[in-house]
Amino acid sequence: MAEGTTEIQKKQPELLPMAPPAGGCWPTQTGAQGGRPRLDQPFVAGSLDTPAGKVPMVSSSLAWKDQWGAFKVRWGIGRMNYSVDPGLYALGEPNSSSPVLVTANYKLSFDRLRQALPNRRAWILVLDTKGINVWCAAGKGTFGTGELVERIRASSLEQVVNHRDLILPQLAAPGVAAHEVKKASGFRVIYGPIRSGDLAAFLDNGRKASAEMRRKTFTLGERAVLIPIELVAGLKHSLFVLPVFFLLGGLGSGAGFWANAMTHGLFAALIFLGVVMAGTILTPLLLPFLPGRAFTSKGLFLGIFGALLFLAFWGAGRPTWSGRLEMLAWIFLVPAITAFLAMDFTGASTYTSLSGVRKEMRWGVPLEIGLGSLGLILWIGGRFLA
Repeated sequence: MAEGTTEIQKKQPELLPMAPPAGGCWPTQTGAQGGRPRLDQPFVAGSLDTPAGKVPMVSSSLAWKDQWGAFKVRWGIGRMNYSVDPGLYALGEPNSSSPVLVTANYKLSFDRLRQALPNRRAWILVLDTKGINVWCAAGKGTFGTGELVERIRASSLEQVVNHRDLILPQLAAPGVAAHEVKKASGFRVIYGPIRSGDLAAFLDNGRKASAEMRRKTFTLGERAVLIPIELVAGLKHSLFVLPVFFLLGGLGSGAGFWANAMTHGLFAALIFLGVVMAGTILTPLLLPFLPGRAFTSKGLFLGIFGALLFLAFWGAGRPTWSGRLEMLAWIFLVPAITAFLAMDFTGASTYTSLSGVRKEMRWGVPLEIGLGSLGLILWIGGRFLA
């Protein structure tokens, strides 16, 4: 038996009850009592006896429920309730000398951490970040000095390990004052690599990070993984806009309300839907190649290119003023929509700042509203011209 442990109690997976659903905008940890995580969480494989009491054991191998949960969250399903109880967990069979890794209670972050350490023994100290990932929580203050100190105390960590080192993600640094943690708890903060996938190499290298481990990349794959959540959000908003275009298309002279709606209204709804899908998919994929530094500028360029394609394919054969105004309307609407969608990616990029976002919004939002309003007025006006 490993040092500092006595008995490992295995549980049958079919006997593990599901955690109760959380309420409100942010997850609530109603099941955790006294700062200790529950032993009946679905992903817990057993318990480990320690001088501070029983600690839930987890594996580095993710079950199909974990993988299915991650897939759903990527598509925006259950994202606001995807959390684990804060507190201390045992990865494998750690002993009193095993490293202590600190993470957020956003389950995707928690799962990525344990998955990155196969055949390793470690303690995982989970902070109550209200279900927010490490980077965002550090900025919001939920992954902060006070919470870290309180979680050390609540889990009686000093009784479990014989050292006083904590390994935190580098992206947690904005929210944690290492010297205050040391003063309040006696534990020293060591910042690990940015990516959880580098943790094994970091530990094997004497807890020293290479230059590559300190650099946050934003590769094609890392950008593409953002597409599902943004696409779902865009499609949700479209559910309110598409019927409006369809019904407004029935206005004006011509073959009658429903005949107009089935032609002009349906065409406008399909164009809008196509622009939303293109904006949410192409923006992250083409981000480094779109000109400009501001996301609004990148979206405008993408939208202008899309409007030109629209004119090339559907602009011919519009001899009436109604048709010309319709084409002109989409020249303004398409860039406005793509610019708005592109600006939404500022919160998911690796190189934006709060001051930069505010500066961009001061000119970007009025521009998008202006272009969109002008395009909508032209489109509606065209419905009343023969």
